[in-house]
Amino acid sequence: MEEMLVVAERIGRVAHLQLNRPKKANVLNVELMAALSAHLAHLDGDDEVSVIVISGHPKFFAAGADVAAMVERSASDVIRERFLTGAWECVGRVRKPVVAAVTGYATGGGCELAQACDAIIAGESARFGQPELALGTIPGLGGTQRLPRWIGRMRAMDWCLRARVVTAREAHDAGLVTQVVADADVVTHAIAYAQEIAAYSLPALILLKEAINRTAEMPLSAGLDLEKRLFYATFAFEDRREGMAAFLAKRPPVFRHA
Repeated sequence: MEEMLVVAERIGRVAHLQLNRPKKANVLNVELMAALSAHLAHLDGDDEVSVIVISGHPKFFAAGADVAAMVERSASDVIRERFLTGAWECVGRVRKPVVAAVTGYATGGGCELAQACDAIIAGESARFGQPELALGTIPGLGGTQRLPRWIGRMRAMDWCLRARVVTAREAHDAGLVTQVVADADVVTHAIAYAQEIAAYSLPALILLKEAINRTAEMPLSAGLDLEKRLFYATFAFEDRREGMAAFLAKRPPVFRHA
């Protein structure tokens, strides 16, 4: 089941995971998220992988969470099951950089999945939105929390209150999307983008991501303190010594990811 729902490949130090539930528009269900979570947990602990790319189908990255699986659930059901926790939060737990390669629809849970990544490469056809109000509910996978951090409170409020689905260009201009490219180039471009990042020291990449993400929730003074402590930690890395020595010798560094 796992191999069918998520297709995995390696390109050097980049891992590419393709969501593979095309007959259901990559709608996110328990089985798909469990498969994705298992792959991500494995890759996060693999020293030979520095960056992870997540893609979908040309017509849909992920068209939301599985409404059919939710429609008859009661409040006591979702509370008892702790619905949308555990495997559903897998992307946000990854220490390494994660890049979303999006074509077609990334709406509802699909948009939230993309928001949990560290960069979004979108095709011209990509569409983003949190239209949960049209279902009589609200986002439950981070849409009300991450979206304002990406695009600002007022714009996020507008998108959500009007259940808007926006184009890749509008999402880029708002600050949600990193780059917009032709649909046919999205996966290739996302992998190349990931390979550029993967050329740097893996331990430093992990600390950089931690510094940016954790300090976003802190007062400036606390964030500056954490940044300093993480900076000091890099002085234990062989790669830090190599990077500085290479700079002084005017040669490219050879990082060993240690």
